[in-house]
Amino acid sequence: MNRRYIYIVLTYIAMQLSVFIGMPLLYAIGTKLLHLPSQEAKIQATGYWLVFSFFVGLAIVLFLLRKDEKHNKIDRAAPLPLGWSLVWAAIGIFMAFFAQIIAVGIEQMIGVKPGSENTQEILQLIDLFPAIVLISSIIGPILEEIVFRKVIFGTLYNRLPFGMAAVISSVIFAFAHMEPIHLILYTAMGFVFAFLYVQTKRIIVPIIAHVMMNTLVVVAQRFIPEDLEKNIQSFIHLVQWMGGFFS
Repeated sequence: MNRRYIYIVLTYIAMQLSVFIGMPLLYAIGTKLLHLPSQEAKIQATGYWLVFSFFVGLAIVLFLLRKDEKHNKIDRAAPLPLGWSLVWAAIGIFMAFFAQIIAVGIEQMIGVKPGSENTQEILQLIDLFPAIVLISSIIGPILEEIVFRKVIFGTLYNRLPFGMAAVISSVIFAFAHMEPIHLILYTAMGFVFAFLYVQTKRIIVPIIAHVMMNTLVVVAQRFIPEDLEKNIQSFIHLVQWMGGFFS
């Protein structure tokens, strides 16, 4: 892997591990200096440090990419015209959701319970500290596509077939989210985003699809009326049933 890409991966790892230093520090400031109640200090420390660390992490990653020397064969190829790339970005949103529906159906057949603890924890954090939505919907997807698709998948794809490179990078993607139980789900998502990257030769395309997918999930969980959400869930279950019926 290129040295610049190694620095990007190390930056992402350092950003994730920084919570073990930054959050206790902010918590101590909140309780000792600002005299905040313990629970409030914990919420504030978590929210502010996550927003700060992700912003800094993204800034460093973009700085490292300022002179991108095209270290993978995807970026060295001619990109799809911008108009068609935007069309693929829009299609990619539906592809990502459909891939998730299929993956959830497969996971249920092998005994994996539906639902992501990681997603629920993020939604709870958004309730407590709304600025977290910037991370879940924008900064996080941008970083993940750069790290897991452009850097890790792109490097693997230089030497391996698409399928192998997509699977390996998606496995790493799943473990990075601390949810190896949803390996099939993350692999399905990784395949879609990797396909969009290879198809268009533009990393911005899977970024747009990922951002929109995460944003729609947050909107659906927080702003769709309960009755409508139940109808949507019924539709999803119907699609899963049809998929099993016709397989």
